[in-house]
Amino acid sequence: MAHATRFGYDLLEYGQHISRMVPYERFEAWKKCHELVLAVYTVTEAFPAEERYGLVSQLRRAAFSAAVNIAEGSAKRGWREFRRYLDISIGSLSEVAYTLRVAKDLGHITHDQWASLDDLRDHAGRLTWGLYRSLTNTAEK
Repeated sequence: MAHATRFGYDLLEYGQHISRMVPYERFEAWKKCHELVLAVYTVTEAFPAEERYGLVSQLRRAAFSAAVNIAEGSAKRGWREFRRYLDISIGSLSEVAYTLRVAKDLGHITHDQWASLDDLRDHAGRLTWGLYRSLTNTAEK
């Protein structure tokens, strides 16, 4: 299956060794989500102090959730469970998108910062969605 390795791991091999933990670092979706987490932590350092428990916390938790759900889901014992965690990750990326928009609209980040972070979030989302679809397609065969 040629497209199965596109996401950084041989999904057919994963299916044959389902009881083994899959190293999440091999997934391109996780790599991009991790990059997003680091970028979010960096940009939110400059947010106003009064946002520490508001937007900063929300944005950091949402970005972290996207990456950590890929890591946790990859350790589960089946396709269905892994897909459920990927679904949560996709939802967290949507939360990041909205929180970034609020931060931009309130003037906490510039348009350029927003555009850069949103491009990163979009890329992470496309990779995560592709991994989700690949697992769905593999499981249906």
